[in-house]
Amino acid sequence: MINFARKNMEFTYAYPRPALTVDGVIFRKTGNETEVLLIRRLHAPFEGCWAFPGGFVDMDETLDEAVAREIEEETGLKDLNFSQFHTYGDPGRDPRHRTVTVVFTALADENQNASANDDASEVGWFNINQLPEMAFDHGKIMQDILASKINDI
Repeated sequence: MINFARKNMEFTYAYPRPALTVDGVIFRKTGNETEVLLIRRLHAPFEGCWAFPGGFVDMDETLDEAVAREIEEETGLKDLNFSQFHTYGDPGRDPRHRTVTVVFTALADENQNASANDDASEVGWFNINQLPEMAFDHGKIMQDILASKINDI
């Protein structure tokens, strides 16, 4: 296996490039209800708004490593089995700059508890039919996931 990770690389490009992020949409079943885990954002943009946990991909990690790291950093959850769902890249999805995100889904155990860490001021499990307004394009992402009936949620 070839290791493509190169630490401390410098990049010079003639053209701007989009930033790459990952978002983790974590579900759990409680009785007959399905819930999704959201974080309240600690920083701008959308400070104080609810969002999926996630963040920027580091230069030396895979997408799978990035989503696992971000979820653990922001919620304390680990050892989840992630599946790549879809990529979102609308040019206006992040007011800071051009950002493309790869969305992953996972199913947590009913008794797994999350805690707010890193970029999250609060975490909460929300019934998928009673969601708050969400940051970025996360509302659309949630609609797409529910419409796809992924994992027979």
